[in-house]
Amino acid sequence: MSDIFIKTKYFMPNDYKKTIFDIDFPSLKSQGIEGLLIDVDNTLIPYDEVVPSQDLIDLFDKIKSLGFKIMIISNNHIPRIRKFSEYIQCPFIAQAKKPLKMGFKKAIKSLCITDKNKVCVIGDQLMTDIFGANRTGIKSILVDAIQRNNEKWFTRMNRRFEKRMLKRIAKKYPEFYQQLRLVEKR
Repeated sequence: MSDIFIKTKYFMPNDYKKTIFDIDFPSLKSQGIEGLLIDVDNTLIPYDEVVPSQDLIDLFDKIKSLGFKIMIISNNHIPRIRKFSEYIQCPFIAQAKKPLKMGFKKAIKSLCITDKNKVCVIGDQLMTDIFGANRTGIKSILVDAIQRNNEKWFTRMNRRFEKRMLKRIAKKYPEFYQQLRLVEKR
């Protein structure tokens, strides 16, 4: 796809944090966010793990106690995502076909949220999570990938595109780039 047809703004997250543990969930709640669509692979756990850490389970308990509705949304296969979701006791959509809008829309509908402005996507990839969220009109938070040495070939290809896009954002929107500290994105 030629750069001429790619709108940079579609790849710009609303926020950037190193990990999901760095996100200020009470602040999100005070901003009117009710629903969270959260990616699994390399956002919450590495590709080669299925069982979340106790810290992650505790974080999900805390997020739920704040009143958030949570939906796990992943492009990965149903058995993997089902098993992970059982540990954190959250509903899921597997094989979501991100960045297509349909997976995001299905997740919002499943959470019974009618206003997409009250939803936030959390993920580690510009190409799937952030691009899909922005195309759907949903707030997004980008986090670093947990472990990149075991990523699939198509994810590695997306990372190359991501690197180019981050350079483009830095050049076209330097204040935004500095404000979100995207220079720290690895």
